[in-house]
Amino acid sequence: MEMIEKVERLRERADVTYEEAKAALEEAGGDLLDAMVILERMGKVRGPARSSYSTEYDEQKDYIRVRDKVEQQKKSAPSFTHTFRRLIKTFFSFIRHTVFIVTKEDSIIFTMPSWVLVLLLFFFWEAIVPVMVIALFFKVNYSFDGAQNVKRANDILVKAGEFAEDVRNEFTANDASREDTEVEEAAYEADVEYETDARDGSFSEE
Repeated sequence: MEMIEKVERLRERADVTYEEAKAALEEAGGDLLDAMVILERMGKVRGPARSSYSTEYDEQKDYIRVRDKVEQQKKSAPSFTHTFRRLIKTFFSFIRHTVFIVTKEDSIIFTMPSWVLVLLLFFFWEAIVPVMVIALFFKVNYSFDGAQNVKRANDILVKAGEFAEDVRNEFTANDASREDTEVEEAAYEADVEYETDARDGSFSEE
């Protein structure tokens, strides 16, 4: 490393002029470390930046303690009781303003207020639920209609009807394939019997 580069290195680390850095290097015999020691003794070397701490507390308007923030989040978050009450209120509003419709092949069988359906399910669910499920397999569909938003409830009922239809189609396909198999077996047995009779008849003629 040339003298000029060493001088620049010293000036980066110390508050010295070019002449002072060069003199320190010459005194240290060109050794950077020794030159730094010389300049440090002279008080020319900048030490590492130090963080200053103060015991004084400056209150800031936008400062919020962690505890206060947690309490604020608890207050802003809806409680379980509040959520439960809101759900109950929505449910009763729904059954008051909607009608339950039972249809089969696009023909309305009967309608009833939704609150009547809820009462029937509450007192006679053991009998009504199985009947409603079985009716799905006979192309009976259910839906709600009214002022309330019934799309989500109707989507669930539509999926239930589609599931029942898929099961019914699969069952029907199995029956059809079983009948085809029986017909084929009967035809095969008839052919075998005919061939046997024909063979027996030819033998008897001989």
